[in-house]
Amino acid sequence: MRHGATLGDTLHAQGHDAAGARALARVIEALAGAARELAEVIATPAAGESLGARVGSDNSDGDQQRKLDLVAEEICREALRGAGVGPYLSEETEGPLTLDPAGSLAVAIDPLDGSSNIEVNGVIGTIFSILPAPESAKADPEVAFTQTGRAQIAAGFFMYGPQTRLVLTVGAGVDVYALDRASGAFRLVESGVRIPSGGAEYAVNASNRRYWREPVRRYIDDCCLGADGPRGANFNMRWNGSMVADAYRVLTRGGLFLYPADSRRGYEHGRLRLLYEASPVAFLTEQAGGAAIDGQDPILDIPPSRPHARTPVIFGDADEVEILHQNHLVTSTTPRDARTRLGAAV
Repeated sequence: MRHGATLGDTLHAQGHDAAGARALARVIEALAGAARELAEVIATPAAGESLGARVGSDNSDGDQQRKLDLVAEEICREALRGAGVGPYLSEETEGPLTLDPAGSLAVAIDPLDGSSNIEVNGVIGTIFSILPAPESAKADPEVAFTQTGRAQIAAGFFMYGPQTRLVLTVGAGVDVYALDRASGAFRLVESGVRIPSGGAEYAVNASNRRYWREPVRRYIDDCCLGADGPRGANFNMRWNGSMVADAYRVLTRGGLFLYPADSRRGYEHGRLRLLYEASPVAFLTEQAGGAAIDGQDPILDIPPSRPHARTPVIFGDADEVEILHQNHLVTSTTPRDARTRLGAAV
């Protein structure tokens, strides 16, 4: 498909007349409509309105909500209500809902990723995962969200920054679209995205180093030693506080993103949600030639234990992910020089 083609044209060209493809295109276009509306809200809030203001309540998993979290949830849910979506799960809902009993697809969504960035005018986003809706989900929508990430039909994220962009996969590579504000259409700007190899960047909240487990601490320490250390190269650290911004940088410039488990209470099993944060980004990453793991296992192979289950997340350049994977496999009793040799050999 030529650059500049609209999202709708691209989706319909890929799907031709297949009923399943038409249903998928309908859902993706509904999400694009929600993102277009949300981008306008973010860019032109009502006079005196603070979209980053805390609303005095927590979401379903104990995180502080901001006003724009609730606005984004309402916009996304209403857009999907008429798009043939059956089971629906959001970061802002207590549990799965049914939007359309006849819907053939399920959607898991984080309507507003990186909400702490709102008040500093930082990049924020919307992350989504589209899954098949099993017949049994008509009686119990939670059934749809017991599937692993391998079941995803499509996944992506919208990024609200200098441009509003959509990063999308329907299982045949990764494409990037930008919102044309004049026409309201998302237009193709890059197709077949591949994560560059050899990128010397990593994204991690280094202030948590004292809580990290040894494999992660060892990897970051080796990177910090630069050209004089075992990696033999100088690395830069990047951390946006919004996974969509860091994921987009990894997709375009390479490197690695880490949000590991650590020793703090509530972080023992990671912090990012498996179904609507980790899995869709892992799907995109693998489709772009990278890898995504929880430290030991591929993210896409992890069965959800509950709708809002959390997981450690490491994704990016497949070679860098493998080094961290090997770090996790090596026991803490292995001598340091042996561990370094193993990492350098990957």
